[in-house]
Amino acid sequence: MATEMTTEDERRVDKAAYVLKAVAHPLRIRIIQMLNDSKELNVSTIYKNLNAEQSLISHHLINMRDKGILDIRRSGKNIYYFLVDSAVSDVIDCIYKSKILN
Repeated sequence: MATEMTTEDERRVDKAAYVLKAVAHPLRIRIIQMLNDSKELNVSTIYKNLNAEQSLISHHLINMRDKGILDIRRSGKNIYYFLVDSAVSDVIDCIYKSKILN
């Protein structure tokens, strides 16, 4: 028998869906993996490593920052992006290890 969801449960489910939608793009997943490995990177390093247009990478970075997945640290003219919470990367790793991708 299913139990009723509380308001808090519904809020958490909505937030989980929001975060999953925010990272549901191949470039975003690759960016998250890079940031998980390197802790923080600037835009130039990210777009060069992904062999993608700077404007496209900047768009994805800004989108994920706006959604609370990434944050920035400024150092002079450079902006460094980092993951707010490594749990997002853990979820991606979990999916990679699942039978879904096999």
